[in-house]
Amino acid sequence: MLYIEDNAALIITEDIIEQRPYHDDYKDIKWAECGLRKYLNGEFYDKFNDTDKSRIIEVTNKNLDNPWYGTKGGDDTKDSIFLLGIEDVVCRYFGDSSKKLQNRSKKQNYWFQRKDENNNKRIAKFMDYDYWWWLRSPGRINRVAAYVHGNPGGCVGINGNSVFFRSFGAERDGGVRPALWLKREL
Repeated sequence: MLYIEDNAALIITEDIIEQRPYHDDYKDIKWAECGLRKYLNGEFYDKFNDTDKSRIIEVTNKNLDNPWYGTKGGDDTKDSIFLLGIEDVVCRYFGDSSKKLQNRSKKQNYWFQRKDENNNKRIAKFMDYDYWWWLRSPGRINRVAAYVHGNPGGCVGINGNSVFFRSFGAERDGGVRPALWLKREL
């Protein structure tokens, strides 16, 4: 559980549950249109039973521009299942490193603060290895998406990784850590 607000809880998988490309083609794409969003809110969501679905809260996600490169994040989306954004992992749910995000050093071209004290909170495993996982935020261009790096552990790749790594083989696809808001039982 990442956060509790009123009668709802924001939850995310503890570790990476699978590897998938962000999109099914290497082209400019934003969260609103990407294949991973369609999968999470379609096939993945449909695996829940009716009782669980009734507890999942559809939310409006603001898809912010990349804070370092200004790459457009796109339209707000209504999602039942989603990925976290850069601001979520840097400023809100894994410690507050917002001052470092807002005051980028000249040495920071690709990763947010490789030595940030909150990086260890962002680490996730896939098959017992620290592995990288997707964020819904754009990278430096819309053909890449931001991510949390597996090694060096937990630093945020604001520059981004290719939205379609499949050309390098499925084993290079990004990790998926779905998040959702859940009605709390009182």
